[in-house]
Parts: sequence; structure tokens; C-alpha cells
Amino acid sequence: MAFDFDQWIDRRHSDSLKWHKYGDRDVLPLWVADTDFRSPPCIIEAIKKRADHGVFGYGGTPTGLIDITVSRLAQRYNWHIQPEWIVMLPGVVSGLNLSVRAFTEAGQRTVAPTPIYPPFRAASKLAEREQINLPLHLQHGRWVVDLDTAAMQGNERLLMLCNPQNPGGTVYRREELEAQLAFAQQHDLIVCSDEIHCDLILSPDCRHIPFAALSDDAAQRSITLISPSKTFNIAGLGASMAIIPNPELRKRFKQVREGIVPGVDILALVAAEAAWREGDAWLEAQIQYLRANRDWLVAQVNALPELQMNSPEATYLGWIDASQLDVASPALYFEKHGLGFSPGRDFGDDNFVRFNFGCTRVLLEQAVSRLHSAVMARR
Repeated sequence: MAFDFDQWIDRRHSDSLKWHKYGDRDVLPLWVADTDFRSPPCIIEAIKKRADHGVFGYGGTPTGLIDITVSRLAQRYNWHIQPEWIVMLPGVVSGLNLSVRAFTEAGQRTVAPTPIYPPFRAASKLAEREQINLPLHLQHGRWVVDLDTAAMQGNERLLMLCNPQNPGGTVYRREELEAQLAFAQQHDLIVCSDEIHCDLILSPDCRHIPFAALSDDAAQRSITLISPSKTFNIAGLGASMAIIPNPELRKRFKQVREGIVPGVDILALVAAEAAWREGDAWLEAQIQYLRANRDWLVAQVNALPELQMNSPEATYLGWIDASQLDVASPALYFEKHGLGFSPGRDFGDDNFVRFNFGCTRVLLEQAVSRLHSAVMARR
């Protein structure tokens, strides 16, 4: 079945957070991580079928979703989980916040890479926990975490990972994950691993390895956050999961969740099951499209001496170094030239912008044309 990722769907005057941000201004929204692609037909049809039922009372998690999650993780990632390890959530961000509050106390600290997806930073701040940030550095064109710089004080409790890495797009290799496991063992840390982009592997020589699948020790000290939301463009529906093998950690996580975080919307559950059960052909076609977008974008950006972008191994997000552009705020500068990027400041480095290339090629070409014009205006 052919899927049309070149189809333009006008989101300007819809309920889209991404497109609503700039209103009627001539700014292309290339920031928040949802794509401009129509979700797979299997999801749309499943939602329509459920809507035709006409009754939308309180719902429970369908066994079909649990079953397909267990089998999918085994088949795709050789990770064999038990159904009772799964805790349903209305979003991965709530899982980050719950992990900080469940597994740290006042006076204890979290550890996370930098730059990093902003909710990692916010989760500690909102819980009034100090966070140690381990810098990412470029190694053979890949952003990897530097564990040797950690100024540990002994009051750290939670290591927060992002794999594939957001915003850098790195897919961690086994030895890199094992080094992070050794770090967690050395400092007696629980590990919260956000793996929401695990299905969006663009480089054929990479494969996703769940942190918890490394060993029994890794499983027993981990909380893994997953969702079909980024992969199948259903973030607005909000079906996510925390997978927690350790029963004591799972109990604490659920206790903090109780009465604060709501259950998952029944249509979101339907969408998630359809995505993981029937969406793989669409996913493969999307990956081919995103790979072409990525390769073209990397070439275009690196043709400009003022900018530099390493090719992300996963995600549809480009992390662009604009430090040589010599402007106070690259994000604000590009916005004045009609480009709505995510500011690097939100991730921990104001010299960068994050470029969402999960869009039609026509829109991408328009964005790159504006990017070139913006850079040329500084010369």
C-alpha cells in the first residue's frame, strides 16, 4: 500500500499547538516534535470504528494493547517483559515527573545529560530537586554523554537517560549503554530511560537496545518510558507506558501517580493498539521519507560555513550549531526570517536550534531557502 507523505494538510487554523504558535505570521513552525503527516489509515479506521459505538464511559486498558506491546518489544528489540510490568500513562512527560518524585527525596539530586529534552530539566526543577548535567560531546560525528565529568556528591539518586537522544539523535551502542549501567551501579542510581523515539531509527547500521534489556540488574533498577505517539503522529491522543520490572519500584511509582495522573483516554488506547498491531508498513515508508529529508537537510545546512549539523541516527530532529553565526540568540534571529525553531537555550545550549524535519519535502525546501537567506543576511 502506498502512503503519501508529500500530502499537504493545512493545520494553520486547527487545534495544532505547533501551527497555532505563530498565528497568521509568516513563520514556518519547525519546533515541537510532532510531524505534519497524516497518521496511518489503520489508526484512523480504528478510531472511527470505536466512535461508531457511541458510548464513551470509563474504560480500562484493553488486553489486546498489553499483548501487542509484549510481543512487539520481544520481536523488535529482543526485550522480554511481563504484562504486569506495564503502567499506563497519558504521556511520557508525566513519567519523567513521576520518576523524579517517586525515586528522589528532598536534598537528593538527579543526573541527566545536557543538552537534553526540556522536560528532563523541568521535572527536577518542578520537584525542587537539584540536577547534575553531564555534557554531551561530539565523538566521530555522534553526540555521546561524558560520564567522567560528573561531580558526584553521594546524594544522587536518579539517572535520567534519553535513547535515542533528543536533541542530538544518537542511538546508543551496547557498550555505551553498558558504561551508563556501570555508572549507575557505581553510584547506586535508579535509571529512568525515555525511549519514545525508539522506532524512528534512520541509520540502517543502528538498532535500538532498551536499557532494561542489558541485564537483570539493569532491569531491576530501571523505569522505561515508551509510546507510539512520536512514531505514528498521535501525540495529541496521549497513550504511553512506563515499564517497571522491579515490583518495589513499580509500587512506589504507582503510589505517586495515584489521584494525580489520570488514566489514558479510551480513544488513545484504541489508537495505540492499532499503531503497534497494524502500522509497521506505514512506519517503514515514513522512515524512508524521513531519511531522505534528513540527508538532504544535512547537506544543505553544512554547505553554509556558519552552520553545522551532524546527521542524526534517529528521530526527525536536527540539532544545528549556529555559534558561528554571531547573533545573540539564533532562535530569535531565525524567527525574524520566518523560521520557528526550538531554541537551544531550552535544551541547555543557546548556540543551537532544533529543526523538526518531519514535514513535507516542499515545506522543508521552503524552510531551507529561508535558512540560506537568513545566513546570507549576516555576511
